[in-house]
Amino acid sequence: MPDVNLPHNWPAPAIGLRKVDLNLFALFALMLRHRSASAAARELGVTPSAVSHGLARLRKLLGDELFVAGPDGMQPTARALDLAPSVQDGLGRLATALDRRRFDPADAAVTFAIAATDYGISLTLPQLMRRLATLAPQAHVRIFPSGRSDVIQQLEDGRLHVVLGWFDKLPEYIQRHTLLTDHEAIVVRAGHPLTTGTVSRKRLLVFPHVVVELTGTGAHDQDGFVDDRGVVRRIWIERLLIETSRGNSGNVARVAVTVPHYSGVAPMLQATDMVATLPSRLARLAATRDGLVVLPLPYEPLAAAHEMIWHERSLADPSLCWLIEQVRAAAAEQADATTAP
Repeated sequence: MPDVNLPHNWPAPAIGLRKVDLNLFALFALMLRHRSASAAARELGVTPSAVSHGLARLRKLLGDELFVAGPDGMQPTARALDLAPSVQDGLGRLATALDRRRFDPADAAVTFAIAATDYGISLTLPQLMRRLATLAPQAHVRIFPSGRSDVIQQLEDGRLHVVLGWFDKLPEYIQRHTLLTDHEAIVVRAGHPLTTGTVSRKRLLVFPHVVVELTGTGAHDQDGFVDDRGVVRRIWIERLLIETSRGNSGNVARVAVTVPHYSGVAPMLQATDMVATLPSRLARLAATRDGLVVLPLPYEPLAAAHEMIWHERSLADPSLCWLIEQVRAAAAEQADATTAP
């Protein structure tokens, strides 16, 4: 694709609406989604040269390169990322205004993109798929990991529709809903020394720990949260480790291994005398499925909210409004079935 070389200090021109071709912004949205001119051309049903020509017009109109070649395709510039929420919102509102037909899930061949940890995949999403099998039999769901640092950006550019996870600080334009409130539970293998006698803080600190760190980065502060460019989310839940990391105990828990998924805990515990902390609903599933033992806690458990988040723009799309309600209903069904202590 030919480059349009623009001076770095070229100011963005004032744009009159009469000069705007909305097709260029549809192309802009597709480039944000695919990061590929050829993929955008296929979806638009045009030639790659037509996409190249359209990008050249859009670059000249906005006074910015917008997309530059990178190792993972065409990467948006800072100006493109700044424009993305407004363009996506404008196109969504226009599409809604032009098509006021009621969303009919029974006949809709839609694709929903959801990011989730294996907590959501194990608990909420099976209930969601059960509902969709009856209510929207032609719907397709694509599930992605939610541990990536760019999930908010993916919500902004439409690559994701909802994200399930553990959050604290979020941008104002991101909406949220608590699906489940869970508590920490300590698990060990059957026959572990801690399964006999009284479980105390001192005894827990004797054994090495497995920690589930959902981003897999190893970079976090001392209370189990990580700040990904202003988006603060919980990446591990374990009061004992939080307190010892803050120096509130004379002993320090030794973390022997960190894993990026809850599903990685059981094999570690089954082979060793390590100790792990899981959300209580997952702990009970692991006790039934993997033969692990849930120990009584020698302190009040730490509570955390498992949430669904989405871009406020989604509320203009009937299909996404419907999806959000279905996830809420699925989580409510799961909460009734697996009440946390």
